[in-house]
Amino acid sequence: MNAIHHTAYGAPHVLVLNEAPRPARGDHDVLVAVHASAVTHGDRRLRTADFPGIGWLPGRLMTGLVRPRRLVPGTTYAGRVVAIGAAVTRFAAGDDVFGLGTHGAYAEYLAVPEGGAIARKPASLDPAEAAALPYGATTALTFLRDLAGVQPGERVAVLGASGEVGRFAVQLARHLGAEVTGVCSRDHDLVAELGAQHVVDYTREDFTAGGRRYDVVFDTSETNQFGRCRGALTEHGRYLTLQLSLQSLAQMAMTSVLGGPRSMCGVSVADQEKLDAVRELVEAGAMRSVIAGRFPLDRTADAHAFLEAGRARGSVVVEVVPAL
Repeated sequence: MNAIHHTAYGAPHVLVLNEAPRPARGDHDVLVAVHASAVTHGDRRLRTADFPGIGWLPGRLMTGLVRPRRLVPGTTYAGRVVAIGAAVTRFAAGDDVFGLGTHGAYAEYLAVPEGGAIARKPASLDPAEAAALPYGATTALTFLRDLAGVQPGERVAVLGASGEVGRFAVQLARHLGAEVTGVCSRDHDLVAELGAQHVVDYTREDFTAGGRRYDVVFDTSETNQFGRCRGALTEHGRYLTLQLSLQSLAQMAMTSVLGGPRSMCGVSVADQEKLDAVRELVEAGAMRSVIAGRFPLDRTADAHAFLEAGRARGSVVVEVVPAL
């Protein structure tokens, strides 16, 4: 089969098209013909071994200290089940699925454990749209639904609202009944279309100014801004950060003891429940993908470069093979 290989960490050019054996399928695995795989900032980190803060050493130990341990990258996918293991009961050949793994999605075929983060694809979406869901949408679920427990009527500010997590966070917060403020530097019209009642351009305006208070601030950026945001939170407000660092852990411990606005961080792990919840949100019209660019498999390096350029108005997707 055709697959993208990377044998070194680095810039997008380390991603090259090559031949690879079709993955072996165990008794509890399904074999998926991959139709599309999204290029996420998680994929960028895995390509460059750019793990922030205290995650550097664990990240390198997981992926390979000096070179990638896994030859075929790619984490999100959408495609069709073409074969199943002898013990598989959840899926059958012909099922359209989507999911999230640790590697292997930049290829024509992918073997996935039946019990892993895989679910039936929303019928209304094409493979590219479905492949763009798992990373951002499950992260939004983990932080807003599970960690913060957003309630109807609460005020939620999403920092980085036009980004790959922020776009889904805006939609989910609105679905949960919150009053949503999207904070971003561009694509303001898109953020409003996705459900934000208020959009703040942080290059022109400080969203913490003016006395407005928020029940939840979900910071999807790569910096910890709890000190800046604390004054804009209500007494029982929650500041959520994606950045797991010594600073964020210390803030989380301190605020849990002292009371008042809390700093909260966590790790999003996709699973069947979250993917099923995402599919239900899509089918209910509460969530959708936005696609900025589609690239064939042999231009995966270009897809990564496009993402890194910071101009993408939506998700960047590699289309591996045409949908059947």
